[in-house]
Amino acid sequence: MYRILVVEDDAGIAEAIAEQAAMWDLQTRCIKNFMKVTEDFAEFDPHLVLLDISLPFFDGYYWCSEIRKVSKVPIIFISSAAANMNIVMAMNMGADDFIAKPFDQSVLMAKIKALLRRTYDFGGQVPVLEHKGAMLNTGDSTLTYGDIRIDLTKNEYRILLALMENKGKTVSRERLMEILWQTDCFVDENTLTVNVGRLRKKLESAGLSDFIVTRHGVGYIIQ
Repeated sequence: MYRILVVEDDAGIAEAIAEQAAMWDLQTRCIKNFMKVTEDFAEFDPHLVLLDISLPFFDGYYWCSEIRKVSKVPIIFISSAAANMNIVMAMNMGADDFIAKPFDQSVLMAKIKALLRRTYDFGGQVPVLEHKGAMLNTGDSTLTYGDIRIDLTKNEYRILLALMENKGKTVSRERLMEILWQTDCFVDENTLTVNVGRLRKKLESAGLSDFIVTRHGVGYIIQ
């Protein structure tokens, strides 16, 4: 089932979209906290985003640019501000389509389904893992935190991916060494320690102190 994230502050419109989407076998999540759009985005991992321009705190252009930093997921703007300038700006920010309010719900759903077919028949979205505002982009092996983009080595990425996929659980040193073995080079315990140390320095330089916690004699955990 495709997942649609609805970023719309008019509760009536958001609920109507959710009800219509359910009839088309689409799962939706409507944003409630408009300060945490990217956190909800990372947690829900949607296949498509519906995004209004006028929103509390930050406008839709801002959230579009934030999502584009970590994902190529299709974005459709839905707004009553349908002047040509707004449409052009939305497209320049990375939107895939713009639908003016008021709109017919069946037309909106038809456009959504068409965009989903075009996108996912030829390739999926870039999955993103999020923790404490840090977003790991599995498409290009980078970590984004605020405005900071961190390039990771292959080993650093594999370690961080394993830890973020198991948030709240300790990943043993043996398991991490098995993961690093898949890079076609032998990794002993000292090399693992060095890799984790370098990764921690990169995280700390971006403001992510104590992001990875050591479980002495066992392994590492992100909690």
